[in-house]
Amino acid sequence: MVKNKLNSILSKLTKTVDPIVAELLNSYVDKESQEIVKYPIFTGGKRIRSTLAAISCQLLGGKIEDVLYPAAGLEILHNYTLIVDDIIDNSILRRGKPTAWAKFGRSIAQCIGVDFAATVFEAANRSKEPVKISEIFAKTMKTIVDGEILDILFEQQGRKNESYVIKNCYRNITENDYFKMASRKTANLLQTCCEIGGICAGAKEKELKALRNYGFNLGIAFQITDDILDIFGEEKKFGKQIGKDILEGKRGNIVILYAQNEFSQKKKKKFLKILRKEKIKNKDIKEAVKLINQTRSRQKAYLLGKKFIEKAKKNLNFLPKNKRNNLLQEIADFIIEREK
Repeated sequence: MVKNKLNSILSKLTKTVDPIVAELLNSYVDKESQEIVKYPIFTGGKRIRSTLAAISCQLLGGKIEDVLYPAAGLEILHNYTLIVDDIIDNSILRRGKPTAWAKFGRSIAQCIGVDFAATVFEAANRSKEPVKISEIFAKTMKTIVDGEILDILFEQQGRKNESYVIKNCYRNITENDYFKMASRKTANLLQTCCEIGGICAGAKEKELKALRNYGFNLGIAFQITDDILDIFGEEKKFGKQIGKDILEGKRGNIVILYAQNEFSQKKKKKFLKILRKEKIKNKDIKEAVKLINQTRSRQKAYLLGKKFIEKAKKNLNFLPKNKRNNLLQEIADFIIEREK
C-alpha cells in the first residue's frame, strides 16, 4: 500500500519536474544535440532527489513553484554524477538501458556531462536564492567527487595505467573508511535535497538542521541498500548488473566488508584473490557471492540500514506534523525495502 502511494506521488512529481529538466537541458544547446543531451536523464529513474526537495519545501509551507527549478537542478546534478560514474566504472547498463558512454561513446558522454554540470547552475540561478543555492550545489558536487575518489581507491585490481590510484589504493578498508566514502558520495546529496527544499520555503536554521540530518541518514541507508542489491538483487528489477562491485574489485561495499570480517583466513585469501584478478569472470562473481552467502553479512547490513532509517525519522520530530512529514516517514521506509 505504502509502495503504491509513493509510486503515485513520484509519478506525479515526475510529470511536474521533467518538463523543467527538459527546458533547462535544451537551453543554449543546438537542436541536433538536444536529444543526446537529454538521453541519460530520460532513460528512467525514480526522481527521489527532486521529490525530497519538493516535499521538504511543502512540509514547511513553501509552494511547489518555489522549488521546481532547484529540484530539477538536483535531478540533473545526480544524473551528471551517474554519467561520470558509469565512465569510470565501465558500466554498460543503467536503469536497464545502455549508459550514455555505451550508447554514444566516451567522448560524447563526457561532452554531455559538461552540459549537465553547466545546467545545474542555470537551475540555481532561476531560484529565489540563487547565490545560496549555487554555493550549496558547488559544495555538494565537490564533496561527491571526494567520495568518488575514495571509491576508486577502494578498488583492489588497481587501474594499471593510473599511477596515482596504484600508489594510493587502500589495501585494507575499515568501517570508518566506508562511512567516509558513503557520506560524501551518497548521503551528501540527499542531505542537500532536503536542505534546498527547506531554503526554498524560507526555513529557520533549526528546521534546516533537522532536514539535513534526515537527508544525511537517509542517504547512508540508501547506499547500504544499494550495496545489498548489488550482491543479492534481481538484475531485471535493479536495472544494473548484479555483482558489479565484485566485477570491479571493490571493497567499498558494506556487505563485502562485513563478509570479510567473518571469513576464515583461508576464505578471506580466496575472496581477495578473486577481487584482485586482472579479469574477473562470471564464475568468479558466483564464487564470491557463494562465499558471502556463508556469512551473516546480508542481515547485518540490512539491520545497519534500518538503524540509519530510524535515525533519519527521529529528525522529523523537530518538524511540523502534517501529511508531508508522514510522506518523509514513508520515503524512509521505502528506501530500506526497495528492490531497485
